[in-house]
Amino acid sequence: MGRSRPLPRRPRRRHRAPPRVPAPLVDAYGDGVLPLRLDVTDREAATAAVRHAADAFGHLDVVVNNAGYGLFGMVEETTEEQARAQLDTNLLGPLWVTQAALPFLRARRSGHIVQVSSLGGLAAFPTLGLYNASKWALEGMSEALAQEVGPLGVHVTIVEPGPYGTDWSGSSAVHTVPIAAYEPIREARRAGAVARAPQDPRPTGDVILELVDSGEPPLRLFLGTYPYPVVEAAYRQRLATWDAWRPLAAKA
Repeated sequence: MGRSRPLPRRPRRRHRAPPRVPAPLVDAYGDGVLPLRLDVTDREAATAAVRHAADAFGHLDVVVNNAGYGLFGMVEETTEEQARAQLDTNLLGPLWVTQAALPFLRARRSGHIVQVSSLGGLAAFPTLGLYNASKWALEGMSEALAQEVGPLGVHVTIVEPGPYGTDWSGSSAVHTVPIAAYEPIREARRAGAVARAPQDPRPTGDVILELVDSGEPPLRLFLGTYPYPVVEAAYRQRLATWDAWRPLAAKA
């Protein structure tokens, strides 16, 4: 799935040409396609875009928060600007869009919010500390959100993709300035990435459509099979550690 980088911090132009839409979408759906350009870090723009969509179509059924990008680098290497930009896009962007959409969904007591997280929202990896932080935060916010809006008829699903062949680690990615001491760790991560074949992202569209058409959608859904052994191993380790240190915890 495609991910977007935050726009450079500059005065925003409120009136810009809409993005170009691939011709097959227009041919297939005509007026059912409404392209709107949006920087998700701009809360006012997110509110306006959601309202525009609701006015154009009469209501909202499904909201998919997919904007995001990868920040690659060690925690020590990360600048304040890089950290804030990562959280602005991957966490606050979905928050602003979700807040803008909820009044429309609550009014109909129906709808589905799909939050695109990541395998990195359940397990952490070296060189992805701030990316992990943004996705772990998105997971926590969305799990609480599901409990808040479920009684109001609104579903929330956190989608957690594994490694797909998108631009996430390509030109859309941001990289820190490396510190030499971490080079062995960085090299090990590179070797692992080279050895791992990325999955084809094209089938994910049909999976999302099947998800939102289901009557009782889950809170969480992996995309692909890659995340299962990774997350299962991470949780087994956590449970074992908690259990091993239970006597010390009981003293607190």
